[in-house]
Amino acid sequence: MKILLDTHAALWYLNEHEKLSQKALSLLLDDQHEQYISIVSLWEIAIKVSIGKLTELAGGVSELIAQINVTPMELLQLSPAHVEIVESLPYLHGDPFDRALIATAKHENMTIMTTDDNIQKYDVSTIW
Repeated sequence: MKILLDTHAALWYLNEHEKLSQKALSLLLDDQHEQYISIVSLWEIAIKVSIGKLTELAGGVSELIAQINVTPMELLQLSPAHVEIVESLPYLHGDPFDRALIATAKHENMTIMTTDDNIQKYDVSTIW
């Protein structure tokens, strides 16, 4: 399975947070599954750090990228095809970062690892 981590799931995984479910953790530790984090999530994190909404990430995005580089997680770029899919998504959820993740997952045939009920409203595979 190709797993695209939602922003919160990636942060919890990289920081060994207790909010990460046992099922999610076991999937991420199983090397049969490919793990991805979108550049969109890094952009969202950078904004939250810059406005003071994400204070527990001491080193900011630079530290997060360093952490990603020592995991099996791959950084996934946003493509024009992903943006085109955003345009066709029903407007069930206004968060532009989540909408970009949904479009990415749809185009790349990925499952989104998330607790976000709004993402689960879309025709996209999710797990937690």
